[in-house]
Amino acid sequence: MLAASCMMMYSCTTTKTDENPFLTEFQTPYGVPPFDQFKVEHYEPAFLKGIEEQNANIRAIVESTEAPTFDNVIVAFDNSSPILDRVSSVFYNLTDAETTDELTELSIKMAPVLSDHSDNVLLNKDLFAKIAAVYQQKDSLQLTGEQGRLLEKTYKRFVRAGANLTADKQERLREINKQLSTLAITFDKHILNENNNFKLFVDNKEDLSGLPEWFCQSAAEEAKAAGQEGKWLFTLHNSSRTPFLQYADNRALREKIYKAYTQMGNNNDENDNKQVITDILTLRLEKAHLLGFDCYADFMLDNTMAKTPAAALDLLNNLWKYALAKAKTEAVDLQKLMDAEGKGEKLEAWDWWYYTEKLRKMKYDLKEEDIKPYFKLENVREGAFAVAGKLYGITLTPMKDIPVYHPDVEVFEVKDSDGQQLGIFYTDYFPRAGKSGGAWMSNYREQQAGIRPHICNVANFTKPVGDTPSLLTLDEVETLFHEFGHALHGLLTQCQYKGTSGTNVSRDFVELPSQMNEHWATEPEVLKMYAKHYQTGEVIPDSMIEKIQNQRTFNQGFMETELIAAAILDMLLHTTKDMEGVDVVAYEKEMMDRLGLIPEIAPRYRVTYFRHITGGYAAGYYSYLWSNVLDNDAFEAFKEHGIFDKHTADLYRENILERGDSDDPMTLYMKFRGAAPQLEPMLKNRGLK
Repeated sequence: MLAASCMMMYSCTTTKTDENPFLTEFQTPYGVPPFDQFKVEHYEPAFLKGIEEQNANIRAIVESTEAPTFDNVIVAFDNSSPILDRVSSVFYNLTDAETTDELTELSIKMAPVLSDHSDNVLLNKDLFAKIAAVYQQKDSLQLTGEQGRLLEKTYKRFVRAGANLTADKQERLREINKQLSTLAITFDKHILNENNNFKLFVDNKEDLSGLPEWFCQSAAEEAKAAGQEGKWLFTLHNSSRTPFLQYADNRALREKIYKAYTQMGNNNDENDNKQVITDILTLRLEKAHLLGFDCYADFMLDNTMAKTPAAALDLLNNLWKYALAKAKTEAVDLQKLMDAEGKGEKLEAWDWWYYTEKLRKMKYDLKEEDIKPYFKLENVREGAFAVAGKLYGITLTPMKDIPVYHPDVEVFEVKDSDGQQLGIFYTDYFPRAGKSGGAWMSNYREQQAGIRPHICNVANFTKPVGDTPSLLTLDEVETLFHEFGHALHGLLTQCQYKGTSGTNVSRDFVELPSQMNEHWATEPEVLKMYAKHYQTGEVIPDSMIEKIQNQRTFNQGFMETELIAAAILDMLLHTTKDMEGVDVVAYEKEMMDRLGLIPEIAPRYRVTYFRHITGGYAAGYYSYLWSNVLDNDAFEAFKEHGIFDKHTADLYRENILERGDSDDPMTLYMKFRGAAPQLEPMLKNRGLK
């Protein structure tokens, strides 16, 4: 991503080469990042040295007198940035998982520098001429499928970056990219500030009515850590906000925390994101026009499975009618429950979680609090590991004395059934002030040929409280399995080239392995493997498993409606062909009203805190639904033959998890499944039909 050639000179804090760990291969066991050696002053010199190194490698490609070949041009370019790869993977993971003011300031400083560097490579006419020369010979080179794929990706990457534009358009494109890189950091910084700034302190015990004891104890510890001992502190982090909305009897406080969350970035203060996202959308539209596209969504989807915004919107609109109808039925049920209380209150958005939890208990005799004791974090993780072991024969063993960036981080060595190492896996599961919200997978080292990857999962799960360990909600259980599915995609990859390995696939294919892995989380056979009471060790009883299965489609109208609403919002924002005078908040309301979204539900992410679309999911949030069709259809193969059927697991591993982007994603899918994906399994499994 940071491939570029840079002619500009930048000043930086000097750090001796032999003292900067980024400037050579890491001198550690397995080449893991030496987090205990990294200092803030190492990053900028490493970035600049990496730019210098890649410039030299690109000059060697350009100045070579040998005829351009796949190896001396395409492979050489794929391997041209070792220092940048090392420093950027560590730096950008830390700015999400354990940032500081210094790291944030440095990211803002380096953004235009790195944007310049990227543009200087991708707009290097001599380098592009070499790549084009190889591309023009592609039919006669007798390349393997993966080599052909890498050649195609490399050539298109340069074209999509503006390599064929005139000099004046390239110059404007450079400026746009530079501005976008800084704006994205600003947007994320504002959301992190909003998350950290909101603190709901409760000093009246009566206001805790309905909240579970463990949750109150956690809030008391949070208040104490914030210097307010004797009070209870609730925040906007998922692990605090969601239980509060589920259980708090105090309706006014539910409204307060809900509105604080849904107004993030929209408070007309120093963290306001309205102008930031408007500027991002405006610049993206101009970029699309420069590159010959009518809108930014056209540009982004040109390189995906969906191919066009129309195809993505067709799927979203088709799913919308099913989801919205189910959500409206759910709203009626919740209103009846409220009416029965005789308070004369109308269902509002901040009531949904609260009355859903009550209705769950009434309909299924099941409360979240009933099942949480069986979902101790460590047991759930071991369950995810055990599933992977049964399916693919792999093992994950804890590693000691491996450097980490925070005490919460744990490290595992991953081995195949023959004992060969597949990679190193890091987990970092608990919220803290320096960590962005949500959950994600990333890597510290890409796989290529015999080099094995270093993969991480980061999340914001319920923290341990006193003597009580971290006990997960069912949603958090599925999130852990989801992110581990991404990790498996990164760990099991067996590609020859960095550019085609692991999760370097199209955005609307990358969620297939993650969402596929969620299916195992609540299978009865799997629950019996890992769901054990944290105090007694009792395996989850059949009666509770049956209740979990029975409520599998409960509240899915709400879940799917808020997800699809966000996906449609993202797509509509990026299909806009004129941003002049657009008020993004008003536009969001207009689009949601036009869709018929009921007021009791908001899009999962509103435009001023929609971090996905300032990052890699711009015009791509539909991918979760697109991949949902794939994963539900794919899991049917396991249901047909057995959820641990070895032949099916081998087909899935060999054609999906190992192949990265070495072939067209639909080709890979059909090699596994034997047919094109069908929509029906998703509608059935989500209870939408």
